[in-house]
Amino acid sequence: MALLALGINHATASLGLRERLAIPPEATPRALESLRASGPVAAAAILSTCNRTEVYVDHDGEGEAATCAWLSEFQGVRLSELTPTLYRHSDADAVRHVFRVATGLDSLIVGEPQILGQLKEAYRLAHAARSLSGPLDQMLQRAFAAAKDVRTETQVGAGAVSVAYAAVRLAGQVFDQMDKRSALLIGAGETIELTARHLVSAGVKRIVVANRTLDRARALASRVGGVAVRLSDIDMHLVDCDVLIAAVQVDTALIDAARVRRAMKARRYRPLFAVDLGVPRNVDPAVGEVSDVYLYTVDDLRAVVDEGLNERRHAARQAEHLIDVHVSAFMGWWRERAAGEAISVMRQRADVARADVLAKAQRRLAAGESPEAVLEFLSHTLTNRLLHRPTVGLRSAAALGDSEFLEMASRLLSLEPAESKSD
Repeated sequence: MALLALGINHATASLGLRERLAIPPEATPRALESLRASGPVAAAAILSTCNRTEVYVDHDGEGEAATCAWLSEFQGVRLSELTPTLYRHSDADAVRHVFRVATGLDSLIVGEPQILGQLKEAYRLAHAARSLSGPLDQMLQRAFAAAKDVRTETQVGAGAVSVAYAAVRLAGQVFDQMDKRSALLIGAGETIELTARHLVSAGVKRIVVANRTLDRARALASRVGGVAVRLSDIDMHLVDCDVLIAAVQVDTALIDAARVRRAMKARRYRPLFAVDLGVPRNVDPAVGEVSDVYLYTVDDLRAVVDEGLNERRHAARQAEHLIDVHVSAFMGWWRERAAGEAISVMRQRADVARADVLAKAQRRLAAGESPEAVLEFLSHTLTNRLLHRPTVGLRSAAALGDSEFLEMASRLLSLEPAESKSD
């Protein structure tokens, strides 16, 4: 059998194509059943996220083309459109790829932790669908172990690598017990959504989303468990929030110093952590001069992001070494497993020969032949049976001049000539 990792990701396919190839969790069991029924695929698992769709299969050596054709047909994407965007990894390369995915080294943001949870969910769905084999099951389990090892031994997940994450990380340094803090987010675009998700991960329970278009604010608030308000209502929420983050397209600043001074007075000068991610600025720089207000801009956060990226690049090199170790260990296990199967077949054949020759020997004894003659028959016949296949193989290799095969057979069967003894 052979292992294959086949798919597309953010580096090979457009967002539009990734959306068309996405397989939601509720469709995964049906997809796995369809894939296994489509061709020479013994086992399969499917990982599908916003940035990638990947299929992992254990097949008989002919499964790559069948898997490509299945993905094209199942998702309704022409094979001619799909093929140029696909990457394919086999055996050790497939194992290395999956281990790199699990550790976040193949992600758009190196070291991001969400992909590991998504891979574990893919494993759970495949396990529930009974679509995992020994090697594929073992590969995924070892991918989780490799990811844990990398997280423990390196800093690949440390350091802020987006301004949204940097903003939330700095907020955590200003405040303790983030689960007791509230946040006011101004805007409803991609940056604010990413910020909101980082706030939720940090434990913030109350998130207010203010936007010019209330429907967009409501849509985002529903995705992060927050509440939506109009921009005209932000004054009352400035009084209550601990964290203010703004990222909206405006011509002039929305938040000026006078507005913040009124809010600070009403809140009895509890600290306010403010981040202006807008370009042009959403918050007047004078706000940073208001007592007990900590104001950061995009430029302030860039230095934090650059530092985080450098940390992760260095850690990624360490992580690659650890992955090589885990890949070698898995491939060793896989080769031993293949040898175990061969040994099992060899022992079964030997046992069949033994049983057959023993039955014949017992019949000769029952017929009255002497025990000495029967033992001679048994030992001679069993020896010939056991040595027949190796003898035929060696003679064939010799006739073909296959010296490499002969050398390997000599090592396997310990056929080195005995050392001559001195007189």
